[in-house]
Amino acid sequence: MTSIDLVHADVKTASSYRQELALQTRVRIAAAAQGLFARDGYSVTSMEAIAKEAGVGTRTVYASFGAKREILNAICERWLERARARELAEEILELPDAGQRVAGAARWLTVLYSTDFDVVRILDAAMDEDAETQTLLRSKLRGRNRVMDRLIASVEDELVIPLAEAQAIYRAFAATGVYLELVVTAGWTPERFESWLADTLLGQLLRP
Repeated sequence: MTSIDLVHADVKTASSYRQELALQTRVRIAAAAQGLFARDGYSVTSMEAIAKEAGVGTRTVYASFGAKREILNAICERWLERARARELAEEILELPDAGQRVAGAARWLTVLYSTDFDVVRILDAAMDEDAETQTLLRSKLRGRNRVMDRLIASVEDELVIPLAEAQAIYRAFAATGVYLELVVTAGWTPERFESWLADTLLGQLLRP
C-alpha cells in the first residue's frame, strides 16, 4: 500500500466515523423526542426541550432534522423497522392459504401496534398540526392502508363480500381506539387481541 493509499484509507475511516456519530446522534434525538411527545404531547414539545432531553445543543437538533415534523418522520420509520412491517407483510402474502393470509393480516396489525403503541398515539395527536405535518402523516397513513388493502386483496377470490367492503372492515379495526380500548384499557394481551381479530375477520370475510 502506498502513502497515497494510506491517506485515502484514513480519510475514509474518518468519514465513516463521522457518519456513524451523526447516525447515533439522530437516533438519540429521535428517542428523546418520542419520550417527550408521548409524555407531554407533540404540539407543546419544543426543539429546545428535545435538545435538552437528548443532551445535545439546539443547533444540533436543527442540523440533524431541520424541523420537528422530520423528527416525527424518523420516529415513524424506526417504529416500522422495529416491527418489520414491510417484511412481515411480504411474508404473509406468500402464505399459500387464504385463511392463513387473513389470520396473518390480524398478526400484521397486532405486531405493528404492540411494537410501540405510543407512536400510534403520537401520530394521531399530531394530525392537528400545521399543513406540512398533516401532509406527512397522511402520506404515512396511505402507505399503511396500501399494505392493509394488499393483504385483503390477496384473498379476493375467497371473499363473501365485495373487496372494497372487506378492505374497509379491516381498516376499521385498525382505528387507534379499537386497540386502545381492548389492550390498553381493558387489559387484553396482544395475543388475545390478535386471536380475536383473526376470528372476527375470518368469520366476516371468508366462506366457512
